[in-house]
Amino acid sequence: MLLAEGVAVKGSTTSADRLPLLRDAGVDGFQLKIASEGIEGGIEGFLRETELLIVDFPPGLRRNPQLDYSGAIGKLADAIEASGVRKVIFVSSISVYEETESFPIYTEDTEPNATSASGKEIVSAEKMLLENSIFNTTIIRFGGLIGAGRQPVKYLAGRSGLANPLGPVNLIHLKDCLQVIQKVLENDLFGEVYNAVYPLNPPREKYYTEKAREAGLELPQFDHSHPSKGKIISASKVMRELGVEFQQAI
Repeated sequence: MLLAEGVAVKGSTTSADRLPLLRDAGVDGFQLKIASEGIEGGIEGFLRETELLIVDFPPGLRRNPQLDYSGAIGKLADAIEASGVRKVIFVSSISVYEETESFPIYTEDTEPNATSASGKEIVSAEKMLLENSIFNTTIIRFGGLIGAGRQPVKYLAGRSGLANPLGPVNLIHLKDCLQVIQKVLENDLFGEVYNAVYPLNPPREKYYTEKAREAGLELPQFDHSHPSKGKIISASKVMRELGVEFQQAI
């Protein structure tokens, strides 16, 4: 998207094997590994003469529960401070909001209340970046990603005993993720927090059953023996302040 607008783009990867993919896409590639112990690779060159940094890597606690994500973000914040970069977009997650049986509606005015280890780490990272006085950060809390070949029903098809059949889905298409980022840049809005979720929240069972039928997949089976937990994420702020009109239905 940015390259199409004539913007020079740098990109990082932890794997040397992926550097040619970045180069072939027109991206100036750097091999970096950001951890709480420090940053491996040429972070100074990566950030040099850079106006905006988009931070988009997950905590990775599912694979390694011992990872210190907020500590890694702290090391990155130190590097940003020293670099001269003054605008940051942090790609966050709606996992900062807890799911409950009352299906609460969360807006950006709601204090994050995550109880999961991953959610807590993301909350800590958000707070660290927002409170930094050297650079300005905008947080974008995206819902579950669909698009570009990604559809969660592929991982649920044929499975049984799935929890929370009545819990609302909170999804967003890749194209709308890019639109939200583009709108932040166009409006030069930093120091803000935005939720970004398609404004339609059908129950999980209804949605994934329909998607499985459409794809010709085995239907998922949900467990109704326990009360469903869930949440509804409001995207009214991005529509109101950024003028986002969601283009891709879920």
